[in-house]
Amino acid sequence: MYPINDREYLKICAEIAKLMSISLSSAKKKVEIQITKEGSKTIHEKIQVAHNVLKICEKKDGDQSSSSRILDKLMESLDGEDNFLTED
Repeated sequence: MYPINDREYLKICAEIAKLMSISLSSAKKKVEIQITKEGSKTIHEKIQVAHNVLKICEKKDGDQSSSSRILDKLMESLDGEDNFLTED
């Protein structure tokens, strides 16, 4: 698939990347895979697919299950163990 350089399309992909905490190229790849699955041909259809992916990402972000939130939760220290280090 050739790269899509439409301004609106790239803006949507940037929003997806921001929500998912991934790179722009990874977000574009996710959208392009969905475009291929749906068989979209025109730029308007491709933009609509990107909007659909963005809506899914926004829904998942609202579910508090994003990878960055999970990592933040895992990196919190337990009470009383802030300065505790273990050696291998």
